[in-house]
Amino acid sequence: MRKVIVAATQMSCSCQREENIAKAETLVRRAAAEGAKIILLQELFETPYFCQKEKSDYYRYADDLEQNLAVKHFREIAKELQVVLPISFYEKKNYARYNSIAMIDADGEILGTYRKSHIPDGPGYEEKFYFNPGDTGFKVWQTRYAKIGVGVCWDQWYPEAARCMTLMGAEILLYPTAIGSEPEDGSIDSKDHWQTCMLGHAAANLIPVIASNRIGVEEDEDSKITFYGSSFIADATGKKVAEAGRTDETVLTAEFDLDKIETQRLEWGIFRDRRPDLYGVITSYDGETTWYKK
Repeated sequence: MRKVIVAATQMSCSCQREENIAKAETLVRRAAAEGAKIILLQELFETPYFCQKEKSDYYRYADDLEQNLAVKHFREIAKELQVVLPISFYEKKNYARYNSIAMIDADGEILGTYRKSHIPDGPGYEEKFYFNPGDTGFKVWQTRYAKIGVGVCWDQWYPEAARCMTLMGAEILLYPTAIGSEPEDGSIDSKDHWQTCMLGHAAANLIPVIASNRIGVEEDEDSKITFYGSSFIADATGKKVAEAGRTDETVLTAEFDLDKIETQRLEWGIFRDRRPDLYGVITSYDGETTWYKK
């Protein structure tokens, strides 16, 4: 048996970067005290969700990987607590800007970075103004405790991303997130849809899924988003085994036997019976034109 306890956290964020990092550390320490070895913090937790408005002033939030405060801080925390910490940060690389993850292993070393592949663009979520499309491709890392794949927020709506990471050997999928109400239509509540989409990734790939969202109300001029939390952990059948409320600042934990899940994944035959020779159409935009070659 190869058992591991995983954790999801959720919290509100202020305009004070140091305050947000300190709050995140408190949650990480709480999760570690509950036995968690892989701990997920939410998307872009160092700052408010600045993508509500297109403002050039917010470019200042971006840092090089080596200079980012959260990454440097949590490298030390990971080493001290012997935990794996994927850290979401706004990455600056020359004149490019990315919504990135630094995968920090339990010895404090950075295993690599993933840059968010799918970048949304809509009222209240103006991310194309701030981020280049990720150029790393999907990434899976062998950490001390498990082989992990990470998608960032909008990536979680794409079954292709979850399937690719699982095909690459991921044993757990993590999704740091910032999602809430729609500033132009307060009647829309995507919480159930949001969860169901990721529960499908878990069920279709027989893989645990962990999602961490922020909470609180954030305003920028005439735009306001109420982040609905509802972070959760799902097992390899798509069943929620832990779920947070919409307003709770909290930590969720669950334990998985990765060897047992691997056996189940093989027994179901989902990956044995795949027909990649028939899937060329998925490489097209219009369902017909494809660059796929046999």
